[in-house]
Amino acid sequence: MPHELQALIGQADCFMAAIERVSQLAELAKPALIIGERGTGKELIAARLHYLSSRWEAPFVKLNCAAVSEELLESELFGHVTGAFTGASKGRLGRFEMADGGSLFLDELASMSTRLQEKLLRVIEYGEFERLGSSETLRVEVRLIGAANVDLPEMAAQGKFRSDLLDRLSFDVITLPPMRERREDVAALAQKFGEDMAKELRHELFPGFTPRALAALEDYGWPGNVRELKNVVERAVYRHGGRAQPITRIQFDPFDSPYRPRAAGASAARQPSDPAPAYPFEFKSWVEQHEIKVLNKALRDHQFNQRRAAKALRLSYDQLRGYIRKYDLTAANE
Repeated sequence: MPHELQALIGQADCFMAAIERVSQLAELAKPALIIGERGTGKELIAARLHYLSSRWEAPFVKLNCAAVSEELLESELFGHVTGAFTGASKGRLGRFEMADGGSLFLDELASMSTRLQEKLLRVIEYGEFERLGSSETLRVEVRLIGAANVDLPEMAAQGKFRSDLLDRLSFDVITLPPMRERREDVAALAQKFGEDMAKELRHELFPGFTPRALAALEDYGWPGNVRELKNVVERAVYRHGGRAQPITRIQFDPFDSPYRPRAAGASAARQPSDPAPAYPFEFKSWVEQHEIKVLNKALRDHQFNQRRAAKALRLSYDQLRGYIRKYDLTAANE
């Protein structure tokens, strides 16, 4: 079994529903979109779509569109011939040719320019493209899997993403739940990441976490999702030093230090200075804006640990969760 299929751990209903959708969608050759916050495992889901399909023995090719400049992205996707541009001393295959017969995963799809989006649409619709510097039309048969951590329909409505491309890509959309909605999965994931890190460090065993440390992991808001959870657990195991006693200390923010350099004016910026606007003004809207600002600050100041933030605001945990849902603060904290 490929590594990508082994790495998905969780029993939360929202997570299992997404995995079930993946299993259904894998059987088809149609394009697919994976939407989720950073660190939710979009690449692992794309790999699962590929390896559960009939293409599992064909290439699975990946490209992060945001990691490549606009000038190079076109060449990365479609390839180029010798002399196509300055420095092109020899031709090269693009990712579409590399993925012929298999699947191509394009992460951070929203960062692509509208000009390249148009070329991408042509490949999806007709399976045709030309390498840079060539007029020869090439044909490929590739399943495209796109991913984004932004609101693509809203971007399309604003003219920042092609609506026709979005229509072609969104035969079905897999939306991954953030870690804060999968609290029942934290313990199992922490155990797996801890065991793997202990093995990497050649420790005799992974001692686990004390109940208090595990509760801290489960209460944390995880703005960085599974990726952040993995980092926090691995750091805790590494700092624990191979001792047989369970791990007691968790540090969520590795930058947390009284000696951390602060930007000039940062202290002043933290001072509230929001007098009421001139009359008349929308009182309810003004109050909501201030509530959102205070709630966001409390969450940030307490490393998104909702129980600690609630205590600092003298709210119950359920009251704070109600405010978070009311104002959709999960999106604001991405």
